[in-house]
Amino acid sequence: MAETEDSTRERILAAAQDLFARHGFDATPTSKIATEAQVPKGLVHYYFNRKPDLLTALVDKLPSEHVELGEVVVDGDVCTSLCRFVDRLDRNLDGSSLLSHLLWREADTHEVVRDALQARYRKMVAQIGEVITAASRHRIAAERISAAAALLAHALSFRHSMARHDGGAGHGDGASMDAEVRFVAEALAS
Repeated sequence: MAETEDSTRERILAAAQDLFARHGFDATPTSKIATEAQVPKGLVHYYFNRKPDLLTALVDKLPSEHVELGEVVVDGDVCTSLCRFVDRLDRNLDGSSLLSHLLWREADTHEVVRDALQARYRKMVAQIGEVITAASRHRIAAERISAAAALLAHALSFRHSMARHDGGAGHGDGASMDAEVRFVAEALAS
């Protein structure tokens, strides 16, 4: 049975992801990607015109960070709602911690990666703000919600960017994240 174009493309992407993670984007020639994927070098360029197109395709492979509010919001309980939101994001990360780490590292030198990660961060801030608003029974000033959402998004982004270095747990120190969420929720309640 002949291999499909999709599986060939996926093999190339998997090889690129692995090699970029081990050696970095700039230190990985397309010939090495072809060898790792067990395809002719020309096939790498058939699917990806330029080497940076591989990074763009890897960015597209990141799992969606969208979480339905109804799945996490507990009416009147901002802390539990935020903990449930964090748990959902962590589960989404489970299968892509290596990819996430790779992309965070490459964001310093590749604009397409940096732009994609910044857009994901802005979406995360917006979603955290929506969770806080939906879970709270009292009105919280928009500035406080924005500050709390940005603070929590920074903590989550840092944790997700470091997931590869936490001994395989995938989420860093969960107890610490719970403490950070509680701190944010208590600050909003005061």
